[in-house]
Amino acid sequence: MQLNSPVVSVNWLNDNLNDENLVVLDGTIAKTPSADLPQITSARFFDIKQKFSDTTNDFPSAFPSETQFQEEARNLGIKNSSAIVVYDDKGIYSSARVWYLFKAFGFNNVAILNGGLPEWLKSNYPIESSKLYSGIIGDFDAELQPGFMQFFNDVKTVSENKTHNIIDARSAGRFNCEVPEPREGLRSGTIPNSVNLPFTNLIENGLLKSKEAIKFEFSKVAQPEDSIIFSCGSGITACVLALGAEIAGYKNVSVYDGSWTEWGSLVD
Repeated sequence: MQLNSPVVSVNWLNDNLNDENLVVLDGTIAKTPSADLPQITSARFFDIKQKFSDTTNDFPSAFPSETQFQEEARNLGIKNSSAIVVYDDKGIYSSARVWYLFKAFGFNNVAILNGGLPEWLKSNYPIESSKLYSGIIGDFDAELQPGFMQFFNDVKTVSENKTHNIIDARSAGRFNCEVPEPREGLRSGTIPNSVNLPFTNLIENGLLKSKEAIKFEFSKVAQPEDSIIFSCGSGITACVLALGAEIAGYKNVSVYDGSWTEWGSLVD
């Protein structure tokens, strides 16, 4: 199975749920599978916070090593021949981080479920009680791709020299320091020379907007030929903008892994 779009519908997934090469990943953040939580039938829990983050890092959801990502992906039974569809319980949120991680490690046969679990439930498609995966080990090979992730010193240089567009996915209230940061103890602020495009601007009624509507949103802050770094609070919703950029035809994009949590902690 070859996925030809970064996004698939719940109808498509339901029609293809039994394909032997399909792997459905639950990329919901901050939950541990338990019997009282619904999960798309046959889905496997992708633990962003623990299994697929560098937990030795001072900041949350930090980019894992190639070795860690490969081992944990294999533990989920993922193969080089797999086709992966990712969803989360909010609709379009942390699933984008999972999608982006696979692309950063050289795997492109991956897509996001448009509308996620809420849209699946709305369509009355099959669910089961959430559980940990315990099947076969996969043969997935990770190959780190250069330029997908940016780190503090990279962004500091870019911010000072204005060589890239830095686009912040946080809400306008947070970007403009009108509301406090949700992370306790983290100051408000913005990365110098950054602009704001809230990730929610790409979403309507829980679904991604049309390609033309997404292109319009991006046209307010950047041109397709620009070099772009996406930031947010902790590197999660910046990946929603990276998804939108791919849909809109923007090619030279990357994500600031530590995002405002790191920048606001390290820079007065």
